[in-house]
Amino acid sequence: MFRPMRPIRPIRAVRPTGAPLIRGLVVGGAAYAAGRSVARSSRNEQDQNAAIADLQAQQAAPPPAYQLPALPDLASKLTELGQMVQQGLLTAEEFAIAKARLLA
Repeated sequence: MFRPMRPIRPIRAVRPTGAPLIRGLVVGGAAYAAGRSVARSSRNEQDQNAAIADLQAQQAAPPPAYQLPALPDLASKLTELGQMVQQGLLTAEEFAIAKARLLA
């Protein structure tokens, strides 16, 4: 026996609404937030490791050698002033003032 064919209906695309859509948004948002958190903590850990390496390098380096500035020889300056007094270039008062400056 021959059966007549039914008419073909077009297929409609069904968009999920309600609970499935909300569930997808929640899952996607949670995954995004977790990814950002992992990236941020990884970046912070790298920054901390770099800071620790810098501090260790500073501690390993020998401290700079400090040298006192070259001071003029006090005895030679005083003898020079005494010779200037003997030559008459300085008075006794000027010699006392210059000697006080050197000793200060």
